[in-house]
Amino acid sequence: MQNSLKNLAFALEKYPERVEIVPIQELVTESARKNDKRPAFVKLSVPDDIVKQLRGRPGEDTDLVLLVRVPKEVLQRQGSLIVLPGEVR
Repeated sequence: MQNSLKNLAFALEKYPERVEIVPIQELVTESARKNDKRPAFVKLSVPDDIVKQLRGRPGEDTDLVLLVRVPKEVLQRQGSLIVLPGEVR
């Protein structure tokens, strides 16, 4: 996971125009909560080229496709003018 985080941070810093971001709510076609008979799941509708990459041959170079969650507490801090400890580098 740490490697993926570094890859994402690098891409957002150096090539932000090349990173595609789509809110997952726009892609969900079906979902179900966990119960005794099966785990929770979501079914997503994505472009065919993404499906090809996810189901590609092992060892083949592909794009990095991630599911990223930004906590609502972080989003609420976005508009704040108050700088909290840990927000300054």
